[in-house]
Amino acid sequence: MDQVAITGSGVFTPSEIITNDELVVAFNAYADRFNAAHADAIAAGEVDAMAHSSADFIVSASGIEQRFVMDKTGVLDPAVMHPLLRQRSDDEPGIMAEMALDACTKALTQANVAAENVDAVIVAASNHERAYPAIAIEVQDLLGCGGFGFDMNVACSSATFGIQAAADMIRSGSIAKALVVNPEICSAHLEWRDRDCHFIFGDVCTAVLLEREADATGPRFTIRSTRCATQFSNNIRNNNGFLRRTRPDGLADRRDMQFMQNGRKVFKEVLPLVSAHIQDHMTDEGIGADDLKRLWLHQANKSMNDFIGRKVLGRTPEPGEQPNILQDYANTSSAGSIIAFSRHSADLTPGDVGLICSFGAGYSVGSVLVERRG
Repeated sequence: MDQVAITGSGVFTPSEIITNDELVVAFNAYADRFNAAHADAIAAGEVDAMAHSSADFIVSASGIEQRFVMDKTGVLDPAVMHPLLRQRSDDEPGIMAEMALDACTKALTQANVAAENVDAVIVAASNHERAYPAIAIEVQDLLGCGGFGFDMNVACSSATFGIQAAADMIRSGSIAKALVVNPEICSAHLEWRDRDCHFIFGDVCTAVLLEREADATGPRFTIRSTRCATQFSNNIRNNNGFLRRTRPDGLADRRDMQFMQNGRKVFKEVLPLVSAHIQDHMTDEGIGADDLKRLWLHQANKSMNDFIGRKVLGRTPEPGEQPNILQDYANTSSAGSIIAFSRHSADLTPGDVGLICSFGAGYSVGSVLVERRG
C-alpha cells in the first residue's frame, strides 16, 4: 500500500476586502430603511425593529475583523445586500473554476508537479455554482490534467473529506496524484441582512496536491492517518442548494434559502463532538497532546477554536500552536483549515506532527494527521 503525502498547497485570495466598519455602515443603513418602511407595524408590535450592528459586536461574537469577497459593491449597497456576480456565458470558465485554477497552479508549483501528471481533481466545497457538469471536470480541463474529476459537498468539512477520499485512492494504487480544491463563494449564500450572521463569511479558494510519497521531490507532509464522521443535525442548513447570481422574485424573502444556523445549539453540540473526535483519533494513532506541534482548525469562530484547542491539548495553546486566520479571512467554510495549514506550516521541521481538522453542517467532522518530512 502506497504512503501518501501532501506536497503542495495554494490559496487564491480575492482582491476585494470588506472591513467590519464598512459592513456595519451598510447594515445599519439597511436597518434604518427597514425600520422606516415598517414603522407603523413596529409601533403596533406586529414587527420587530431591526437593531444596529457594530464592529465591537462582530469582533466579540466571532473574532472576525475583515473578509475577502468576490464582489463588495452589492454587499455594501443597502438596497441590494448581496454580491453582484456577473452571469457568465456557457462558453466562459465558471467563477469557481477560475478561482480553483489560481489555487491549483500554486499548489502544483510548490510540489514541482506538472498538471498533466495529475490523475484526479476533487472539488470539495459547501457552495457550488451549478449542479452539473461537475466543476471539477471544468478545472481538470482548464489545468490540462488527465484522469477524472468529481465534485463533493460535506459543507465545512469538505476539504478533509476530500483529502481522505484522495488519500484512499492513492493508497489503493488506483491513482498516483490528486488535487483537492476548495473554491468557496460563501458571500452568495450569506444573508447579509441578518444581524446575527451578516459578518460571518468570506470568499477564498484553497488547493492541496496529494501524491505517493515515493514520488515526492521536496519537503512534504506525510499523511499518517485520516478520520471522518457525520451525525445528522438540521441546526446548520441552506435550503437553496446552489450558488445564485441574483435574488429571483419569490425567493428574496425566503430566509431559509440562505445560510441558517441555530448558533447556541451548534456551539453546545459541535464542541464536544469535535474535541472527542480529535482526541480519539490521536489516541488511536499513539499521538499525545505533547506530541502535537500544530493544530490547524476550521476557522468558524474564535471562541469555538479556543475551546477545542484547550480541550485537545489540556491547556491553553501557546502562540503558533493553533494558528488563527479568522480575523483576516472570516469563516471560509471548507477552505479555512487549509488556509491555516498553507500559511502556517513551512516552519515545521522533519518529525513534527500536526493535525488538520474541519467541522460543520451535517454535523460533520474530519481530521488528518500529518508529519513533516524531507
